[in-house]
Amino acid sequence: MVRKVEPQNSPAEPPLLQTPLTHFLHATIQARGAVPFAWLMEQALYHPEHGYYTSGRAALGRAGDYFTSVSVGPLFGRLLALQFAEMWERLQRPTDFSIVEQGAHHGHFAHDVLTAARHEHTPFYSALRYQIVEPFPSLAKQQAHTLAEFPDKLTWHSALHTLPPFRGVHFSNELLDSFPVHLVHWTGQEWQERHVTTTADSFTFVDRPLSDPRLLERLRLIPPPLPAGYQAEINLAALDWLETLAPRLTTGFILIADYGWPRAEYYAPHRHTGTLRSYAQHRIIPSPLTHLGQADLTAHVEWTSLAEHAQTCGLELAGFTDQHHFLTGLLAGEAGENLVAEADANTSRALQTLLHPQHLGLKFQFLCLTKGLAPSPALAGLRFARPAPPALGLAVSSLGHGFTAP
Repeated sequence: MVRKVEPQNSPAEPPLLQTPLTHFLHATIQARGAVPFAWLMEQALYHPEHGYYTSGRAALGRAGDYFTSVSVGPLFGRLLALQFAEMWERLQRPTDFSIVEQGAHHGHFAHDVLTAARHEHTPFYSALRYQIVEPFPSLAKQQAHTLAEFPDKLTWHSALHTLPPFRGVHFSNELLDSFPVHLVHWTGQEWQERHVTTTADSFTFVDRPLSDPRLLERLRLIPPPLPAGYQAEINLAALDWLETLAPRLTTGFILIADYGWPRAEYYAPHRHTGTLRSYAQHRIIPSPLTHLGQADLTAHVEWTSLAEHAQTCGLELAGFTDQHHFLTGLLAGEAGENLVAEADANTSRALQTLLHPQHLGLKFQFLCLTKGLAPSPALAGLRFARPAPPALGLAVSSLGHGFTAP
């Protein structure tokens, strides 16, 4: 899907400045001057009162704005419960195994996992603690309502940095694509950053110098040549997130499900308008500067930088694959085979949606990171994965399990 390209320093389609959020944005820009797009995206999605996610306007499923694997029904959580139970086994069945979920929305994935664990993996369920990182009280309240039947299993934390050290797995599904991104623009001679300014009745892009010195470090990794006018995103927030999370995991796994590409594909010259999109009711809104707070803003994940940064955070790369191969790996075990054999018509349809390459099977990928684990056979979800370093454009270094850019 192609997004309309904003001409440099030209007005976007004007929003009507009638919502509390757009009034706040307009007033802030008038007082401060042009702001980096990353700041605007953060406010549009996460303003404490008026953001798209925090206000309760975010709607999933066929009747909402976008569709996720959780929207298919309880099968996705049931399959991931198989993987989490295997992770528990790999850690020698500890009595304090934690699943930490971030980006839990209304809590349906957690409900599906806990339900499956209670009925199908009883010893694992007894050892399980489910922790949710949720900074917004309105969402935490909805999650508590969804998960009311599991009062002894749940703990909430208002921020990742307040999460106590844990052993187990941190899981996120479509979290990183909603982190605020910096928009960068190649003029043909230099990199500049897209900022947002305002007129009396509209928001518009203007180019300014890079707002963060780390952007230039990331931009040096983009392979040349690039056409003049090329636009892309840099997700510094994802790297910061990994730096905060890694020290809190004492032993175990980080499993990230999202959509994106390795670096070479992400920054390919033909992808000259970037991956930033605005969605409402399953439709792309032509400009990301309209419908602020009323629509989802998202950018694909650049997996290679995330995997590289994991090593600097003391993590190991355990695997990378698409959802089709990940879930097929889970289904290839005895429990998965039994699930398929007993599947009713609804479960069979859900499997088709989750696995088929033309549905969700190739749209999503899984990146698995580990900490404090000895080398061992691949997890079930990674049994059909290609070797991760070459899949991500990384070369295995001569030092231990490390990897480097080729």
